[in-house]
Amino acid sequence: MISGEKHVAFTASASGKQTAVAGNPLFDQIELRRVNRRHVVVTEKKDGLVVATLDDQLSKDGEELTIATRSQGDGDANLGGQNDGVTVWKRSAGARRLRDPFAGEWTEEMSRTLMRQGMVLKIEPDGRGGVRFSGGFRYDARPDGRQYDLQNSRNDTVQLSLVNARTVDEIDRRDGQVTEKARYIVSADGRRMTMTDEGTLPAGQHLAETLVFRKQ
Repeated sequence: MISGEKHVAFTASASGKQTAVAGNPLFDQIELRRVNRRHVVVTEKKDGLVVATLDDQLSKDGEELTIATRSQGDGDANLGGQNDGVTVWKRSAGARRLRDPFAGEWTEEMSRTLMRQGMVLKIEPDGRGGVRFSGGFRYDARPDGRQYDLQNSRNDTVQLSLVNARTVDEIDRRDGQVTEKARYIVSADGRRMTMTDEGTLPAGQHLAETLVFRKQ
């Protein structure tokens, strides 16, 4: 089995026995339990604690795999604790293609946002397992925890981490120092994205905002 954007390979039995996983920062043990021939429940653990549960179901025609993810957190909706996420993989010419919930053009939803900036974000797959982001500033990056260059920004680099299928964390740095932290969460229906952002402006002012976007 291959898991996540880092393409960490591992082999595990579907009998419910825990299996060690190396090279993945999000979990170090995995447990597979087969419900039936088209349904498997996957439990991911880090240091002995459950961090996520994935419910994997294959369609009757074998052409679509639906994965419902439930992450463990502190229950804070703004921080993504215990948010449900659903991803769908389509079989295409022998390969599966991820339907990315973040991809698309997002327009700021004024009625749900205090900071009415009229922002438009565009997120596109880059064809290499990452995204091409534009919206005031620009970057090409993968959710692998590495730092990538920012363009047209007061910050220098961006770092992305995949929390679950519908949640991504972003860390921006300037002169090597962390200046902003943001979290993007896509709703279960895939139509709304909420961004919470905290940081420090170049002049020293503290920044804290929540923006809501609607997919076009």
